Amino acid sequence: MIVGQMAFLTAALFTGAAFYVGAVEQPARLVLDDRAMLSQWKPSYKRATVMQASLVVLSFCLGFAAWIQQDRLGWIAGALLMLANLPVTFRLIMPVNKRLMATDPAEAGPETRALILRWGALHAIRTALGIAAAMAYATAALA
Repeated sequence: MIVGQMAFLTAALFTGAAFYVGAVEQPARLVLDDRAMLSQWKPSYKRATVMQASLVVLSFCLGFAAWIQQDRLGWIAGALLMLANLPVTFRLIMPVNKRLMATDPAEAGPETRALILRWGALHAIRTALGIAAAMAYATAALA
């Protein structure tokens, strides 16, 4: 059971971090001018990438292990929902990330702001996947 609890914990940590970015950090950066906004986004993105990717992989592995141990649908559902963050990131968000990282803050303008707005909307998908995974894990734990 501890493996399942750890799967839930890592999904909850991921979801909390993703929610914080969307609810607090993104709105705060959007009030900045374009140059400052991009200057703030770049180091934030670099730091968050390692943490979020690690939590996704760890939660998937723990959820998969809990499914093997207990054969409850919620464990594998949660694990796959967490894993879904990877294709969402690589297929949808990474092209936006690359364009933003390639932009010099001194050259930031309306296109940069539009990209960061798009990035925020796409990031909300990750938050939703985290919420769904945590709910699936909780359902399995309470079954």
